[in-house]
Amino acid sequence: MTSKNPVLGTRGDFVTSPEISQVFGEIVGVWLVSQWMNSARAPIRLLELGPGRGTLMQDVLRVLCQFRVVKSAVKEIHLVESSSAMKLAQEKTLQPFAQENNWKLHWHNSVDDIPRCTETYTMILAHEFFDALPFHLLEKTHHGWQEVLITSSDVPLSTLKISKSESLSGSVINVDSPRFKHVLSPSPTAASTLLGLSSNRFQKLAVGSRIEISPAAFKIAYRLGQLVESNSDKSTGCGLVVDYGGEKAYGSSFRAFKNHKIVDVFHRPGECDLTVNVDFAYLKEALSAHATTLGPLSQASFLTRMGIQMRVEALKRGAQSEDRKHEIERGVLRLINLTGMGTQYQVMGFTSSKVGELKPEERWPFVDLENLNTPESPQ
Repeated sequence: MTSKNPVLGTRGDFVTSPEISQVFGEIVGVWLVSQWMNSARAPIRLLELGPGRGTLMQDVLRVLCQFRVVKSAVKEIHLVESSSAMKLAQEKTLQPFAQENNWKLHWHNSVDDIPRCTETYTMILAHEFFDALPFHLLEKTHHGWQEVLITSSDVPLSTLKISKSESLSGSVINVDSPRFKHVLSPSPTAASTLLGLSSNRFQKLAVGSRIEISPAAFKIAYRLGQLVESNSDKSTGCGLVVDYGGEKAYGSSFRAFKNHKIVDVFHRPGECDLTVNVDFAYLKEALSAHATTLGPLSQASFLTRMGIQMRVEALKRGAQSEDRKHEIERGVLRLINLTGMGTQYQVMGFTSSKVGELKPEERWPFVDLENLNTPESPQ
């Protein structure tokens, strides 16, 4: 929330795919263009949730500007952002683009502030947005679902010690005697019972299981489905959700980052990046009420099938030095690394069109290659 506390980049707490390589945003832009070209080609409005410094949107807009007909169709850019500091960074990045092309920039504190508009084609992006939303931690007991809450520790602050240890994921800072601790609620609450029943998948879990559930994520995903919902055969929008997680519920993924290291979630409250894995199956359940979901695919599969290697070769041909060529390669390899970001991150698409009406090329790259006689990437 404050400009003096950098979040992204080398001086911040973590780095995102758009910050690693421009190719990521360019590939996302190509997918959005392909969806629009397969639609009624209506005027375009772009919407991004949690735009960071505006890097992803900038890369996407640069791609859209390469197609004259697409560029002329863009009318508005909507950004959902609650941080004043981030809004200033986004304005600095995107205002030159907007002024040059006479596009209108709008900021919103909530996705609920954005009206439905069936006369425009709405392109939606949510990159590392859902993982930052608040969640409830529930535990299944013989009495039903009960909330895991947080209470203060009895340990005096003066006795707290910080120790460092190594883990497979890098340096981890542990608090030997944290100021807070987890406790189980004495009985089921209205919230725990309601959330425990919010998906049929949760009913099959064994006693003792824990799940991280975000009602905020479900509500927002439901709203995104409404924004692209079509009342006719004409598609009125599409979107991509990119985040780490999978098509399942998680029970112990809650963690914190500080200076690119995993730290205890109770370490320096208010000064660390808090995150939780995204249950994509939960998002799909919310979206499917109004939209068709595609995927999710691993980030590596999405980028590879969308032709990232061809774009890399083009960038290398235009590079001014060998160092720049190596920099391009390193960035892209990091994005598709199968032991890192390539599989940790998932990409899910959604559109207002129905699955039965979509041709294979319209569903690309969210297709089952085993049951489709289609090359690894489109010709």
